[in-house]
Amino acid sequence: MSKLSGSRKHQSVGFTLVELMVTVAIVSILATIAVTSYSSQVLKSRRTEAKSALLDLAGREERLFSTTNSYSSDELFLGYATVSTPMTNMAFGNGYYQLTAVATVSTYTLTAKPVGAQANDTACGQFFVNQLGVQTVSGTATAASCWGD
Repeated sequence: MSKLSGSRKHQSVGFTLVELMVTVAIVSILATIAVTSYSSQVLKSRRTEAKSALLDLAGREERLFSTTNSYSSDELFLGYATVSTPMTNMAFGNGYYQLTAVATVSTYTLTAKPVGAQANDTACGQFFVNQLGVQTVSGTATAASCWGD
C-alpha cells in the first residue's frame, strides 16, 4: 500500500488560471445584465412622476376652465404657490422632469421634459397631454406603452 501511494503523482489543490478567468467572465456578464436591467427599471419608475404631475396640471386646467371658461399658463391661476421660475420652466418632484404649460383661451398643451439622468430615457422621452386628453410621447416607444406602464 505504501508503494502504491508513493507512485502517484502529487495532485494540486485549487483553481487553475483558466478556471478563475472563466468565473470572472461569467460574473462580469451577469453584472452587466443586472446593471442594465436595474437602470432601465429606474428610468421607468421615474416616468410615474411625470405622468402624475401632467395629469394633476390637466385637472387644474379643466377646473379653471369650468369656472372662467378659459385655460391659463399662470401657475397662480392654476392653484400653485408662487414659484421662482415661470411655469414654462418649472421643475417638480425630484427634478427628473421639467414641466411646461402653454395655454390659450380654448386650448392647452402640457409637457414634461426629462432632465438630468432621466434624459437618457429615449424610449418615452417627453410626455405631452392636451385639452382633449390626448396623451403622447416623443420617444421611440408607443404612447400607450409609456402612459400605460
